[in-house]
Amino acid sequence: MRKRHISIVMLATVGFGTITILAAEYRYKRLISYLDPWADPFGTGYQLTQAQIAFGRGGWFGEGLGQSMQKLFYLPEAHTDFVYSVLAEEWGAFGAMVVVALYGVFIVRGLNVGQKAERSGRLFSAYLAYGLVLLIAAQAIINIGVNLGLLPTKGLTLPFVSYGGSSMLACAASLGILLRISLENSVTYGALKAENDVHLDFPHKTLDTLNTDVTPGLDDVDQWFVDDDKKQDRRHDKV
Repeated sequence: MRKRHISIVMLATVGFGTITILAAEYRYKRLISYLDPWADPFGTGYQLTQAQIAFGRGGWFGEGLGQSMQKLFYLPEAHTDFVYSVLAEEWGAFGAMVVVALYGVFIVRGLNVGQKAERSGRLFSAYLAYGLVLLIAAQAIINIGVNLGLLPTKGLTLPFVSYGGSSMLACAASLGILLRISLENSVTYGALKAENDVHLDFPHKTLDTLNTDVTPGLDDVDQWFVDDDKKQDRRHDKV
């Protein structure tokens, strides 16, 4: 696909999104509240302001596990959409960064699984792995961005962290498929390696399989000289 085609698709997406936002008043208000939530802290900006308060209370190392105050009827949807804010309040910025790092490890590992499947010629498994990883990664990035106030408020949960339900089942199923693809990669790589390995097994003979009578030990040296004398005698006889 050329760059021109990608540019056309991006421009069309931006235009359609702008029209969709302006067509409904509540969407427009949600966008405005995202840009300046403190303009209406008890109205349209209530969720985001409470989430920012949770981040502020957490500091670097948090209030302690289970010590969040914002989840006690202050922060709406504290167990699903805004669970990352509660996590940052209890574990602090350090704990929040650890969660981001874990998501990074998951993304890199999942992409490596897809890359190995692609190299082994299993394109369906490779593209499936890529899609599942990008799906979970996009959901995590959007949820964290909403909690930090970097993106408008959405109804997406945080994968593997938010309260269970259909999202948890979908994430667990996606993880199971990735593990299956990783297992098949190991089997495929093992088979290819076994086929491509070069075995340098040279045939060797033991003393028992030799036709000549050889006495083990130091007498072997005498046997060598006896054989050389016989060869020289045969040469003299021919002359």
